[in-house]
Amino acid sequence: PGDSYGVLPRPCRALVLLNPQSGTGHALEDFQAVVQPMLAEADIATTVFITERPHHAHEKVRDEDLSQWDTLVVMAGDGLLYEVVNGLMERPDWKDTMKKPLCILPGGSGNALAASINHYAGNDHVAKKKLLTNCTFILCKGLHTQMDLVSLNTASGKRLFSFLSFGWGFISDVDIDSEKYRWLGNARFTLGTLQCLAKLRVYQGRLSYLPAVPEQGTPPAPWDPHVPVTNGQAGQILPPAGTEAPGALPTDSLLVPLCQPVPAHWTVVPEEEFVSVYAIYQSHLGTNLLMAPAARLHDGCIHLFYMKAGITRVALLKLFLAMARGTHLDLNCPHLRYVPVQAFRLEPRVATGIMTVDGEVLACEPVQG
Repeated sequence: PGDSYGVLPRPCRALVLLNPQSGTGHALEDFQAVVQPMLAEADIATTVFITERPHHAHEKVRDEDLSQWDTLVVMAGDGLLYEVVNGLMERPDWKDTMKKPLCILPGGSGNALAASINHYAGNDHVAKKKLLTNCTFILCKGLHTQMDLVSLNTASGKRLFSFLSFGWGFISDVDIDSEKYRWLGNARFTLGTLQCLAKLRVYQGRLSYLPAVPEQGTPPAPWDPHVPVTNGQAGQILPPAGTEAPGALPTDSLLVPLCQPVPAHWTVVPEEEFVSVYAIYQSHLGTNLLMAPAARLHDGCIHLFYMKAGITRVALLKLFLAMARGTHLDLNCPHLRYVPVQAFRLEPRVATGIMTVDGEVLACEPVQG
């Protein structure tokens, strides 16, 4: 309810960016066997671009004339869509290009966005070929709507655009440490979880956030007429019309520079020892992990989860098992906090632990979004 939809033209021309190495390595044969016959029947003509190295898709969408295609389709894991989004945002005409519909077809091992979209469409929870068929059917129907992006800034001056999540600590450790088991498909995360539980680590840092709804005992934020204006397919927060240079990226109007303290109306978490900090903007963390059941494609919200130090391995395992059904918050674990936010900042005390954005590794440093 409340969503507005566009529809792809018929006939439709799609550029398919496909990583044959993603997941278990079957993306190309799955595309030929499952996807292509369905698209042909729906009058969608495809140009297939097979990536040969990291950043290949990033360069393709950054430099190519994309006007010949009606939609961009990513057949891979979430990492390739991250490349595509950031390649598009580097274009001088990003404002127009970001209005071109993007489609994700699950070809990786995590497939979090594909699982989220399948969930939002009201479909039953499925995986593997069934999830691929469902997502291809969504593409065949041609309906598209807006999706939020989160703008991330790092202490070393990087500006990144993220569609899925930012993480530090346990969950990011599982994601990256299990890379060596890609051939197992989604089961790699189960194995990675057990391994990371065995060597459970604690991370020290400061977490601050701007709550989406004022918390009890917090004075309401001073109202700023310029904040936030969402506009365009990407749901980005943009400055007042006419104030930005042509082609300039949107201003992060809710953030102050990382070298300054967070504004007074933000919440600073009193604890500084964490097992995990995870900000997610879609419902699913992986095909079998419904992390943020309340999330929607463009709810203007970052769903922030943090796990305080002191949680036992057994309690942590119970949370992960419950996450398969999205019932982990019903356990009322005293070490797990969930808060919907508009912005956040994380400042690690020392550069230890893995940081991830949309499942890709980031250097461990202060970051805000």
